[in-house]
Amino acid sequence: MKTAACVGLILLSVHLGSSLLIGAFNVQTFGNKKASNATLLDIISTVVRRYDIVLIQEVRDSDLSATTRLMQRVNRGSSPYTYGHIVSEPLGRTTYKERYLFIYRHETVSVVKNFTYDDGCEPCGTDTFMREPTVSVSVFLPAVQNFVLIPQHTSPDFAVKEVDALHDVVVYTRQLWSTNDILLLGDFNAGCSYINAKDWPSIRLFSDQSYHWLIPNTADTTVRHTTCPYDRQEPAQHSEPLFSASPKGAAKEPHAIYSPSISIKEPFKAQMVLRVFVVLHRTIVFTEEPLMCPLF
Repeated sequence: MKTAACVGLILLSVHLGSSLLIGAFNVQTFGNKKASNATLLDIISTVVRRYDIVLIQEVRDSDLSATTRLMQRVNRGSSPYTYGHIVSEPLGRTTYKERYLFIYRHETVSVVKNFTYDDGCEPCGTDTFMREPTVSVSVFLPAVQNFVLIPQHTSPDFAVKEVDALHDVVVYTRQLWSTNDILLLGDFNAGCSYINAKDWPSIRLFSDQSYHWLIPNTADTTVRHTTCPYDRQEPAQHSEPLFSASPKGAAKEPHAIYSPSISIKEPFKAQMVLRVFVVLHRTIVFTEEPLMCPLF
């Protein structure tokens, strides 16, 4: 998918008085060109610093020099926090490769382990995902709470198959690490022409009632003149739920501007409202609180 988007999640542990903000972005080919643009790098770094954990997708960085430059800029700012990161190997069936990049605050999150899901033989053509998930286990330090993040940037042409197959990733992860606290997030291309109404009944992430879709099909997570819920965050549980969703509404900047090739001279006007969820007694409530984030 070639649309920058922003999705945010606030997990508020009321009894502990602590919060966790998680975001997921498709940054549209993040590599040396963007990392060499000081203005863009400053904006991306500013957005990253808002989060306890943020997933960056479409990282095209073979030698990790762009990632290194981004992390230097993130940690060079005036934030009271320091940031670490984990980055996947280059993923993809062809010469086109992408990485998943998680950036997290050392003061609130500890990433204890991660792995890249084995979805089959790529040279044989029997693998499932164009970019298989790199699964991570994190600890929310104030609450000493473990949780799992499963990122996915689906191939638009195979979005139905890949979103459905995320169920298998959840089952495998649950068995491997004996946890039910799992959050799937990323650019699923889950809407419009990529996944339409007739497709949903065949997708286990939709038909299995143990999954709770935090971002509904009616949401718009793009800044183009389309209304498409491509970007999703979805908890998976089978026991007592850590997450559940109750949509109450959302607001969107009515004059958002999308530019596929923003240069230094162009104003950064593209903005989206973060979708905000508040955990109250282990229940997530979809609120209308606007948190604006500039896009790249």
